[in-house]
Amino acid sequence: MSLTSDEQPVTPVLCLGEALIDLIATVQVPSLEAANEFVARNGGAPANVSVALARLGVASAFGGAVGDDAFGHRLISGLASEGVDTTRIHRRSEPTTIAFAWKNARGDGNFWLLRGADLSLSREDIADATIAGTAAIVVGSVALAADPSRSAIYRAVELAVAAGVPVCFDVNLRPSLWPDLKQAQAACQPILSRATLLKLSLDDARGLARGGDDPIAIVRDLDPEQTIPIVVMTDGERGSWYRAADCSIRFVPSVPVAAVEPTGAGDAFLAALICRLIRGGWAVPDDSDIAFAAAAGALATLRHGAWDGLPTGDELNAFVQSAAVQVG
Repeated sequence: MSLTSDEQPVTPVLCLGEALIDLIATVQVPSLEAANEFVARNGGAPANVSVALARLGVASAFGGAVGDDAFGHRLISGLASEGVDTTRIHRRSEPTTIAFAWKNARGDGNFWLLRGADLSLSREDIADATIAGTAAIVVGSVALAADPSRSAIYRAVELAVAAGVPVCFDVNLRPSLWPDLKQAQAACQPILSRATLLKLSLDDARGLARGGDDPIAIVRDLDPEQTIPIVVMTDGERGSWYRAADCSIRFVPSVPVAAVEPTGAGDAFLAALICRLIRGGWAVPDDSDIAFAAAAGALATLRHGAWDGLPTGDELNAFVQSAAVQVG
């Protein structure tokens, strides 16, 4: 079962935070200084999720700040061309944020963010009606690294909780953005305590929890009182862990594919999971919901670039059938 275009909610899922340009080194290099050529791709996790939702047939909107420059115009037009509502994007005098990405000879990925307009999103940019008129909001930790964007995200979450709008926290922790992980943990806590859905990778979880390498211990440490209704932790090509309705921690294996690049896989996973949650009235997911999301994440790894690999609803449904994924 999947969410298709004729089942989409009347109100959009609003993704708040950073839209940026990924400048990706075209060859493996030992350091950023050694890179001479880059390819530009649209990116930013919340923007990626908004595109992923739109491609799956779910009404989506993006809210954030970009520069009033060529890259900012590119992002706005790119989002609009995907069917994402861009009316909540603010243009600033600061330059559009850029993320430099490169891989070394071992294939290890590296990331350096040149912050710009994305951090300028402010509390004043977050209107009560904007949040109340959404099916859910999606936020992440990159926008929490500094004010005023941190305060803007906190306000959005407060308004969402007051309006009964589900809050999806896609952690996407970037340690290089923080002086130390304790500050990241403190900044994330106000959202963790209000989230409807907590989605994070195992690496994210290691940065926020004290559970070591044991996924079950990590999930329990993140939410010891079990106050977050839905908790899902991804572990790349191995699979995903989630807390089931009976409060047990269950594992669902990934869908095996010949992956080309992991960029965008987590965003596709989250979008597909939100599809299923909307369909199910935000009930706690089961194995089939996680398997459906995993199929979307697997598909996203078959192409280069954050947006290029995000599947459409038809592509995902066909893949689920061909791979015999048990999605209920």
